[in-house]
Amino acid sequence: MPGRTPGRHRAAFFDVDNTLMRGASIYHFARGLAARDLFTTRDLLRFGWGQLVFRVGGNERREHMDAAREAALAFVAGYRVDDLVELCEEIYDETMSDRIWEGSRALIQRHLRAGDRVWLVTATPVELADIIRRRLGLEGAIGTIAETADGVYTGRLIGEMMHGPAKAAAVRELAEREGLDLASSTAYSDSANDLPLLGEVGRPNAVNPDDRLRRYALAHGWPVHEFRRHRAALRVGVPAAAAGALVGGFAVGAVRRSRR
Repeated sequence: MPGRTPGRHRAAFFDVDNTLMRGASIYHFARGLAARDLFTTRDLLRFGWGQLVFRVGGNERREHMDAAREAALAFVAGYRVDDLVELCEEIYDETMSDRIWEGSRALIQRHLRAGDRVWLVTATPVELADIIRRRLGLEGAIGTIAETADGVYTGRLIGEMMHGPAKAAAVRELAEREGLDLASSTAYSDSANDLPLLGEVGRPNAVNPDDRLRRYALAHGWPVHEFRRHRAALRVGVPAAAAGALVGGFAVGAVRRSRR
């Protein structure tokens, strides 16, 4: 195929929140915890308010990112990975699987039929991202990683949140390790925050794009996929790295409190 490097593999990279799935995956997980009385209504409302502040602000400022990171780490320390994964699996099957955009599912199937290696690249915690990956039969998932020791979270992250330039760096590293040809590969995202990731591949695509990404994609002749029935000024989704880590911390903390 033109542009493909001999001996290297073609890949497709999908963001998760608002690209693959309606809304934010970690928010749906939090709602699943609330349904099990493991996450309070007050926490859920606080998360919803944070979502609105981030979306109206129009960016993910460094101080918000740092605050979200600290909140997540404060709650996750001492929590067992197996417990969190078990909850993630239950909630995905019950309430999240039907939120996958059919249009995005069709794009994935097209890549799989073509023999492409499909990866998720998301700020969502890697444990949740890996469940989505396994349910959809994909190659792998790159997500935010919390350090563990003997199956227990230590309260520290391994590297940075998987957000913005960190996604691009992770994909470059993956391509080198797995022998992927980025020039003939494809990436999909809804957010201008993922322009570094989209710029790494030869075939960038915008899916349900925010206004900035839509303008950029149209100006550069990128394909734009719109799976929403009605575009809204404020989408249901969250800035994944900041608010996602924050609600992830709340969720884990709620579970830990309920088991004391």
